[in-house]
Amino acid sequence: MKRQNVLDWNTYFMALAHLSAERSKDPNTNVGAVIVDDMHRIVSIGYNGMPRNCNDDEFPWEREGGFLTTKYAYVVHAELNAILNSPRSVSGCTLYVSLFPCNECAKAIIQSGIKRIYYESDKYAETEGVRASKKMLSAAGVEMIQLPYTCEVNVTVNER
Repeated sequence: MKRQNVLDWNTYFMALAHLSAERSKDPNTNVGAVIVDDMHRIVSIGYNGMPRNCNDDEFPWEREGGFLTTKYAYVVHAELNAILNSPRSVSGCTLYVSLFPCNECAKAIIQSGIKRIYYESDKYAETEGVRASKKMLSAAGVEMIQLPYTCEVNVTVNER
C-alpha cells in the first residue's frame, strides 16, 4: 500500500522556498522564492542577497542609517533573483515566496508574466510598498494566495 501522508504541491514548493532562504546572509530577513510551471517543474529558485560579483563582506547588512549605509540600496530580493536567474521564460508560471513581494518585485513579477503567487507571511501588509504591490498585482490579474499555514524547514549544517 502506498504512503498516504505525502506533501501536497503547495507545501513542497514553499518548503523549497524556505530551504533556499537558508542561503541568505541577511542577519534579519531570510526570504526564498521558487518559480514553477504548470507541470509542477521547478523553473528557478532565488533568495535575498547581494548581486553577483558584489562581495557580501564589503556591503552593509544594516537596517538603520542612511540609504547608502544600509542593505536596502544593494540587496536583490528573492523573487527578483529567481526571475533573473531563470534559464527560460517564467511567463505563465507560479511563484512561491515566503514573504509577500514588495512593490519593486511586483513590477518584475508582472513584467515577467508570472500569473499566480503563493505566499506565507504578509507582515508588511500595512506599508505603502505592499499596498502598492497588491494594487498593481490585482490590476495585472496576478492571483495572490496566502497559505493558511506556515512551513518550517530545519537545516543542520555539519562542519567538515
